[in-house]
Amino acid sequence: MLTPEQTLGFLFAAVLITASPGPDNLMVLGVGMSKGRKQGIAFGLGCALGCLSHTLLAVIGVGALIAASPAAFTALKTCGGLYLVWLGINALRSKGGAHAGAAAADASPARLFLKGMIANAMNPKVVLFFLSFLPQFVVAANGKVAWQLGLLGILFTAQAAVLFGLLGVFSGTIGQWLAAKPRAGAILDRIAGAVFVMLGLRLIVSR
Repeated sequence: MLTPEQTLGFLFAAVLITASPGPDNLMVLGVGMSKGRKQGIAFGLGCALGCLSHTLLAVIGVGALIAASPAAFTALKTCGGLYLVWLGINALRSKGGAHAGAAAADASPARLFLKGMIANAMNPKVVLFFLSFLPQFVVAANGKVAWQLGLLGILFTAQAAVLFGLLGVFSGTIGQWLAAKPRAGAILDRIAGAVFVMLGLRLIVSR
């Protein structure tokens, strides 16, 4: 099981990262604004559940590395930390110019749910992110690393489902707010970038 400190620390970072403007949440906004509230919610839930496939890959891949070679796991953590730092630097340099455009022509909630799930599951950048992000919050000394990774992935999926669902519900209002305040996206990018850099550096120096 996860400790309270693990859970709270992970949720804090996960919510900040999920809430920052990115392809998934901007597409949820776009679908909700152009197709309707139900469609936005369906697409958002699909995107969130797509994270479960990345969780499975992380559990299998990281678990196998730990069993095969502690040195390989250390190398993975170092590479993952560098990747997070790179993501953070890009976010800090971002001008916040992203916008919420329409993401799908088919307005069927069921089809949009499936498209959201597939779009997230097939995104190689999300795979790399999960392999870099989840090990940051694993406490190897507590044992059952695979279980910890699995629970963290499920927790990330759950908070993403809540946030994306809320984006779908309030897509019109949020979209208008972002359009009226173009600097808001840049500010959120700066916050997320700082979180990425701190997590990456911590991952690199951790043992």
